[in-house]
Order: sequence, then structure tokens, then C-alpha cells
Amino acid sequence: MVFTMGELFCGAGGLALGAKQAQVVTDKNETLSIKHAWGNDLDQWACATYAKNILDGDSEHAINLPVQELEIENLPAIDGFAFGFPCNDYSIVGEQKGLNGDFGPLYSYGVKVLNHHEPLWFVAENVGGLQSANSGRAFQNILHDLANAGRGYVLTPHLYKFEDYGVPQTRHRIIMVGIRSDLDVIFKIPAPTHIGKHVSARQAIESPPIQKKAFNNERTRHSAKVIEMLEHIPQGENAWYDGLPEHLRLNVKGARLSQIYKRLDPDKPSYTVTGSGGGGTHVYHWEEPRALTNRERARLQTFPDDFEFIGPKEQVRKQIGMAVPPHGAQIIFEAILKTFAGIAYDHVTSDWFERLEAEPLAVNA
Repeated sequence: MVFTMGELFCGAGGLALGAKQAQVVTDKNETLSIKHAWGNDLDQWACATYAKNILDGDSEHAINLPVQELEIENLPAIDGFAFGFPCNDYSIVGEQKGLNGDFGPLYSYGVKVLNHHEPLWFVAENVGGLQSANSGRAFQNILHDLANAGRGYVLTPHLYKFEDYGVPQTRHRIIMVGIRSDLDVIFKIPAPTHIGKHVSARQAIESPPIQKKAFNNERTRHSAKVIEMLEHIPQGENAWYDGLPEHLRLNVKGARLSQIYKRLDPDKPSYTVTGSGGGGTHVYHWEEPRALTNRERARLQTFPDDFEFIGPKEQVRKQIGMAVPPHGAQIIFEAILKTFAGIAYDHVTSDWFERLEAEPLAVNA
């Protein structure tokens, strides 16, 4: 069985690549997989990347439009749906405006897809800060709207810590899996695979070595002062390291973000790769005094070296940082396929709904 999938806010295709790589074979030698029908994003470069790598060059169905202008009712029919709705108003780094911000209400377009197309299942993704935005009310509202969309969905939300699933990066994301409530299947949270045996930044970047001519592997030019500063920052430390000479210290008042000019610890997973454009946020090599290349950052996100990002270097960096790690996504999509195939797999339970003061929902706790 091949499930056709559509996607809103698709970005470069981290969720999509995980779905594309997911495959399950039953004991009757029947194969379950996922094929993409369309994706939508506001970013033209991300759409170009998505078309090349996910849709095999089909740019027509990588729809570069604001979601408000998308004719949802005219999109091709789908069996599955994914949307990583914008996290700007839910991130703990920002103001956490939640549903009161410009981006917070955009999840409602995913609800519109569920209302019209009624897919068998969906995957929704956002940052961990979603659970506390608007004092928790935003998360409750979103869960309520998703559970009651279309024919109704049984939800299984979970805060996935991707380093515990073999991603060489401490990246924590809320993933909500919904299964249509008229179907006789129950999704379960796939059990972590790498607790106590995390993949390190060194393993990800050096094994195997990245070829010099690999896609998106250009190095960043740094000023002499930045290079000197990095040379004084030990592995795992950042720009606020006490041992920095006075003339290299940053003149910053207020909050000091821990990721500013932070060098990787080679023996641990990377800290979270972001798509921000500010100085000092590019993720820095543990040995060489430099930022990682986009290809090295892509490896921390588990994109394969033959995945080519389209666009100028800064646009590529943004695409990589905003993506869901494909390896983590693949584990979740394979669990969905196993659910429909009736194949048992190791799973864990969530205690979230003992802590949510929400009205009753169709929730699988």
C-alpha cells in the first residue's frame, strides 16, 4: 500500500524526506510506503529544494504561495498529511505570543486541510515552547481543533528528544500524530533507540569524511577578531567563557544566549541547529576556529550528502536550521506504517495528559 501525502509549511523537506525513506514490509511480503503528492511553503528557495529532492523535480506541486492564498479544496486527494506550522510565536527564545501573534494562528490552515481532505492520518510538528504559550491555552486550543477536525482524530502528542533516537543533536520537538477516529487502529509513540548511546557531533561530521566537492560545503569567511576569539574558546564553551581576554569579550547587555559562538563538544550530540541569521549562531567546530559549513550542519540534521539545498548560502543555512531531522521523522512515519500494517513495535507512553487541564479530547495517552 502506498499512502499519498500532502504537506503545508514544507520547508526544504525534513519531514518529507523522513516520510519518503520510511518503508515497512509485512510478514506477507507486502510493502507499505509513502509518496508525496504536493507541498506548500512561502519560501521560494525551500520550494525549489523540496521539488528537486522530494518531488523528483516536479516544481508544479511544490507550491510557492502564502498559505492564505492556497486553494485547499483544489489540492490533489491525500491519504496522509504533515505540517510543521511556523513556530515563531511559540519558541521560548521569542516573546511567546502564541495564538496572539502573526504566526500562531497559521495552524488553522492545517485544520482546513483535515476538514476538506479527511486524510487517514496526519503529523503536526512544533517547538517545545508550544506547550507553555499563552499559559498553556494555545496548546489546548490546538489539540481541541485538531481532534475535532474532519471526521475527528485520535491524537498522540509527544515531546520527542531526537538525540534519544540517533540524531546527533539535542533537538526537542512536539510531534502530534492523529489517526482518523473511524479507523480501528491506535498509534503508539515509538520507543527511543539511543538512550545512553548518543551519536556525537564528531561521528556525524567525520564518519565518513565529507567530500570536498559535496553540495553546500562552502566555508564562511570570518574576521580576524572572530577567529582569535574562537581560538580562545574551549570545546563546549561559548562567547561568555570566563577565560576570554578582555578585548575579545562581547559588549552585550541583557540576556546572553548560550549558543553565541559556542563550539561543539565533539564527544556529545550538537546543540540545536537553528535557522537564525544573527552573528555567532552558526554552530562552531570543536577544533578548527570556524563555523560549520552548511553540509556539516546538514549532517547534524541527518540529511544525506546527496540532498542538495537550492539557494544562496544564507538561505540554505536557514532551510537546514528550520527542518525536522529526517532520521527522527522516518522513525515516526515508520511507526505510522506499522500501525496500519498491524505490526507491533517497541513503544512508550506519555504522561502529558495528566498535566493538561483541558476539556475532554480524543486523545491517546
